[in-house]
Amino acid sequence: MFDDKFHEECGVFGIYGQADAAAMTVLGLHSLQHRGQEAAGIVTFDGSIFHAERHVGLIGDTFSKQSVIDRLPGHSAIGHNRYSTTGGEGMRNVQPFFADFAGGGFAVAHNGNLTNAATLRDDLQRRGAIFQSTSDTEVILHLIATSTEHRLVPKLIDAVKQLEGAFSLVALSAKKLIGCRDTLGVRPLVLGDLDGSYVLASESCALYIIGARFLRDLKPGEFGVRDKVGMQSFFP
Repeated sequence: MFDDKFHEECGVFGIYGQADAAAMTVLGLHSLQHRGQEAAGIVTFDGSIFHAERHVGLIGDTFSKQSVIDRLPGHSAIGHNRYSTTGGEGMRNVQPFFADFAGGGFAVAHNGNLTNAATLRDDLQRRGAIFQSTSDTEVILHLIATSTEHRLVPKLIDAVKQLEGAFSLVALSAKKLIGCRDTLGVRPLVLGDLDGSYVLASESCALYIIGARFLRDLKPGEFGVRDKVGMQSFFP
């Protein structure tokens, strides 16, 4: 049966190296609102501490308030609009998800469906993992935490190699903004530039609303990593 609702399956946004990173992320998510209307969240990093705000409802319901933006200081941020395809509704499934790993804090926001999420989840639980949500995105965090690699990007690559399905994601660490797409390129992710700051988003409309310039689509299977050195690209 047909209905009149959008079914875009989530929107993601990330920006690195902008003083108003949270405000830029709000604008980006506003332009991606059609991709998910259930909830939204933003995680920022201010150079020493990660800050998170996650709320049920539309972007304008909460993130238009200056008091909320003031709680999200930092020059880097990622954000997410939620349209639930797995995991159901509720605050515990609102992204981005954040975790403190041995190497530091890490946040991730994901768009798509992991078709082997249940299998991975069962295996992780048998090995002692404790899940706080029913979202398949949390599987990614546990795969990173249990990876035998020693550095963050290889850990994330190791985790993503175990995923099956259609997905794109943005992630934020203390030093890096990371974006990646599945090897078939089913879920979109674009790269933009705003006065030397790199921007990742599900669609180019999120670039234009903040005045950023569209550079290109990330290629299927590509990892784009932005840090203080510059932009690097991997095809693991």
